This record gives sequence, C-alpha cells and structure tokens, in this order.
Amino acid sequence: MLNTILHPARETKDKPTLVIAHGLFGSGRNWGVIARNLAVRRDVVAVDMRNHGASFRADTQSYADMAGDLAEVLDSVGGGDLLGHSMGGKAAMVLALTHGAVLRRLVVADIAPVAYGHDQSQHIRAMRGLDLTGLSSRMEADRRLAAVIEDPSLRAFFLQSLDLKAQPPVWRLNLDVLEAEMAGIVGWPGTEGQFDGPVLFLTGSESHYVRPEHRETIRALFPAARFAKLIGAGHWLHADRPREFEETVRVFLDA
Repeated sequence: MLNTILHPARETKDKPTLVIAHGLFGSGRNWGVIARNLAVRRDVVAVDMRNHGASFRADTQSYADMAGDLAEVLDSVGGGDLLGHSMGGKAAMVLALTHGAVLRRLVVADIAPVAYGHDQSQHIRAMRGLDLTGLSSRMEADRRLAAVIEDPSLRAFFLQSLDLKAQPPVWRLNLDVLEAEMAGIVGWPGTEGQFDGPVLFLTGSESHYVRPEHRETIRALFPAARFAKLIGAGHWLHADRPREFEETVRVFLDA
C-alpha cells in the first residue's frame, strides 16, 4: 500500500476521513500544514503516490494504477472523502469513475479530465543533472539547481524531494519511470462512466489548467460538479492561498 501520513482529528471525530493525493514531483509531506488544519473533526491521511516520497517504486505510473492505489487506501480507512491536486486530481477522478463506492465527496484541485500539451520532462532532466557530489545543505543544492531552473519557488518545491540525509543524497522520486510515463501523466486515459456524488473543481484564477471549454466534459463525467475559484492563486493554489483553500475545502466537505 502507499506510504501514508495520518493527521488524527484534534476534536471528536464525527466526519469522514479525508485522503489527500499530491501532484507530480510532490509528496504527502508537502501537505502537512493544510492536512493538520483540516484535521479538526476528521482524520486526514496524506499519501505519497507511487514512485514518490517513501512509497514503493513501480514500473508504471498509469492513472488506472494510481486510482487503484488510492482505492486501497480509502478501503483501509472504511471509505471517505478524497482531495487530489494536479496528477493526484486526475488519479482521484479515475478512482471516482472506477471505484466510486469507496468515495463520498471529491475535491479536484486545478486539473481537468483532459490531455494537456505541456511536458514536464525538462524538470526531470534538471533534477537528474544536479551535481550531488559533496552536497550537504539545501542552500547549496538550491544554488546549483539555479543554474538550470530560474524560478526559486519551483526549485524549493523540487528540493523538498531531495534526501540530504542519505549518503550520497538521493531524490525521493523514481525519475526514470516518471520520465518514461510522462505522456500518460500529462494525458488522460479516456476513462468512461459517471460519478454522481458531489465533486468540487477548485481552481486558481491565474491558472489555465481548467478552462470554460472543459466544463462540458467535466459535467458529462461528474453531473453534480460544482466550480469555485481562488482569486490570485495559480496552479499551486494550496500554496498560493492556503487559508482560503482550506476554508473552501472544509465548507464543501461539511455541506
């Protein structure tokens, strides 16, 4: 099963468990603060997706496989709610369409059930090309990575997956498989069916991942879909507007 990080309810638990699935190159640890803040009257479980973090390494990164992984986690907690961002959001949608019985409510963060034309392989090449020789500090790793990645926030995000305690340091990512499976990750498997439960598509106003022309496709698969937008947020909306993100998710799950 996937590696999981449990954030137990701080008060009397009377709400269904929430499982959080991160996006490409992320980990459950990235969601620590948000998971803790949502764990008031519900348990929150943040997962490491396959080939990420402390989860198992596999030869595939298909959405069918990732959905099966998430279904196994939801089964283990007796079902509940699911929040998925980006790649995790696509895996969550496939789960809803194929294993919907384990799911009560779904939050899809800044992604649509469509194929995208962009490619993230350049970031894999940048991480693979980072000179790890004698590396002992994140500051030095950031300095070296800056030679190929200009955006400091992007570097900080990637470096959260660099294990500096290992000797030599290693990436907590299966870069070879992620690169080989990239076309499928940015694509969409064409999963058919419907999930009739409540679904929130939460997007950032500065992001272009979920467009108005995607709504017809979304509603065909998720007839009860609702849409909300966080003003001033981009694709990493949970990092750009964390408190607004938490409150919007909380209101939807508790409705």
